[in-house]
Amino acid sequence: MKYKHLFFDLDHTLWDFERNSSESLTEVFHQMALSDHGVSSLDAFVQSFLKINTALWDAFDRGKLHHTYIRENRFKMVFEELGTECPPNHTEIGEFYLNSLPTKKHLLAGALNLLNHTSSAGYGMHIITNGFNEIQAKKIASSEIGHFFEHIITFENANAKKPDRRIFEFALETANATPQDSLMIGDNWIADVMGAKQAGMDTVYYNPAGLQFDESPTYDIRRLEELMLIL
Repeated sequence: MKYKHLFFDLDHTLWDFERNSSESLTEVFHQMALSDHGVSSLDAFVQSFLKINTALWDAFDRGKLHHTYIRENRFKMVFEELGTECPPNHTEIGEFYLNSLPTKKHLLAGALNLLNHTSSAGYGMHIITNGFNEIQAKKIASSEIGHFFEHIITFENANAKKPDRRIFEFALETANATPQDSLMIGDNWIADVMGAKQAGMDTVYYNPAGLQFDESPTYDIRRLEELMLIL
């Protein structure tokens, strides 16, 4: 095998963030009675959150924001975009969402088939994520994929976040791997692909939207199961 170690991103690559988040936001909407606070449309609430949350995490990946800013402000920004006064219990709403989200179990299409294939093939498998230790561990447990992975590398235990090459170097050292025998798989061009490339690793860009950039990853796939044809 050309590669011995596979490093996966978690959110948006294996774990279906949009579906799981939508389920949790639906619970938030009903349990926190957001219609009483002027949020009349569940769909508008979900779509606004997903758009704002994506933009905030993109800014985080670019080093412009801290995690705490996202957690403290994203629901404020959602209410503002919806033209609704932010309720005084917005912190409680945020905590409700964070408690609900990691209990969701949905994986992206093809993820389980891919993990079964690569595990059976004997690859060392690991996760590199910018998420929090506790929350990511719950997501992995809820979706029942923990047995596939030898190491879970987070920004907390690496003391660095993607795309900083230090988190990839920490992951390689932890897994006793080298850049030459390792492959990074992720959906985020900046954090996953460019970050791993700076660390000397080959990359798989999970790119269902068919986005194009000036540089090229080692492999570009639209469906996760395409990776089974490569490995």
